[in-house]
Amino acid sequence: MTVAAPRIRMLIDGQFIESASSHWQNVVNPATQDVLAQVPFATPGEVDAAVAAAKEAFKTWRKTPIGTRARIFLKYQQLIRENMGELAHILSAEQGKTVPDAEGDVFRGLEVVEHAAAIGNLQLGELANNVANGVDTYTLLQPLGVCAGITPFNFPAMIPLWMFPMAIATGNTFILKPSEQDPMVTMRLVELALEAGIPKGVLNVVHGGEEVVNAICDHPDIKAVSFVGSTRVGTHVYNRASLAGKRVQCMMGAKNHAVVLPDANKEQSLNAMVGAAFGAAGQRCMAASTLVLVGEARQWVPDLVAKAKTLKVSAGSVAGTDVGPVISCAARERVEGLIASGVEQGAKLVLDGRNPQVDGFEKGNFVGPTIFAGVTPGMRIYDEEIFGPVLVILEAETLEDAIDLINANPNGNGTALFTQSGAAARKFQEDIDVGQVGINVPIPVPVPLFSFTGSRASKLGDLGPYGKQVVMFYTQTKTITSRWFDDQTLGHGVNTTISLK
Repeated sequence: MTVAAPRIRMLIDGQFIESASSHWQNVVNPATQDVLAQVPFATPGEVDAAVAAAKEAFKTWRKTPIGTRARIFLKYQQLIRENMGELAHILSAEQGKTVPDAEGDVFRGLEVVEHAAAIGNLQLGELANNVANGVDTYTLLQPLGVCAGITPFNFPAMIPLWMFPMAIATGNTFILKPSEQDPMVTMRLVELALEAGIPKGVLNVVHGGEEVVNAICDHPDIKAVSFVGSTRVGTHVYNRASLAGKRVQCMMGAKNHAVVLPDANKEQSLNAMVGAAFGAAGQRCMAASTLVLVGEARQWVPDLVAKAKTLKVSAGSVAGTDVGPVISCAARERVEGLIASGVEQGAKLVLDGRNPQVDGFEKGNFVGPTIFAGVTPGMRIYDEEIFGPVLVILEAETLEDAIDLINANPNGNGTALFTQSGAAARKFQEDIDVGQVGINVPIPVPVPLFSFTGSRASKLGDLGPYGKQVVMFYTQTKTITSRWFDDQTLGHGVNTTISLK
């Protein structure tokens, strides 16, 4: 007897409801192809209902004391910690990550929840006392209203936690659209958020694909949209939502370069590159997918290949696994197609990860660590984001040549330099045109005290997610100039100019 897969519910006005949609998609374990659940593509009426619930809830939530909001997120971070193991195993099953990597996914989102609990210190206005005779000027950071977030498959815990906690903590209400490929861990996080005390209607969840994304972009009652995902979809979201008059931030694709100078610590640098290139099966917008070897460091390729060969490819649930499957059959086919194009265009395939033997998981979407040497701009494997466990190696004579190479690439998400020279590090961080720079740190994603600052073609919108910037994104600054008169004050209201004498 075949047991039907459980159906993922939506959250509208505090209630988990089953969609009336006729379009349902399977959520598939990428290591086994087992169907874990079915996710609906919400109807237009369901999207409208979610927005209406959020709009109504905003009337009271925006007036909720800031301390009350902060305490909800103090409780929420506690619940996430208590359920970390469960969350990691759900994520690993539906996304394919190793359990330790899945725990890291949750933890990096948890850091933002902790930051949201400090909203009392983050959402402060400014005051200038007595700017003129008896006149004070001050600012308020007030919430916008209904906001929305569209999240990707590769970080189904971290990215939602980048979005709705900070939006809600600043007094907004929220519509979340998780990835339809792995929404299960997101929904468990949403359940915990309600348990922490988020009131009905303040957080709502709808599922779906392009039509739901477009509905969010077009809806007149949604004031701001946050997106993380591919450049193609992000550009569409930015253009469509901006045209509808919304605030928009889109963190998109990248081609992140790591530069290794000959003076770098060889062992530490190569270990860092193996983890940064092949961890999470390369499915990270901040993956160090492009290595630039400078000078004598060009001789280190065999050592790098030897380290990559030691990595274990298997299901994320198997202990000791280093590289899990990519998210889908289509993703595996795309990665394998790009590998084939690299060979055709003349790059040297020094490690071929196609068709690895994974005992017990023969149906899985596996691609092993793959390394190309002799890569040059113009090859597809350099020009396109592969989003798989593939590292491409370029060469440069000098640090200046490496900087020029990186700055000529349209993307600006992240970059790294491995060196023991303070002078070289300072030159690199000053001259590189990339938003996030690591010095002997391969994946320089900042902690929530700062903000994610990808740039150029990797980002659309002026303000980044989490940190100080996102408080400005989710609030409107209102400036108030006030003067109070006592009963004895004389004068008339003809001259409205405030003297600064």
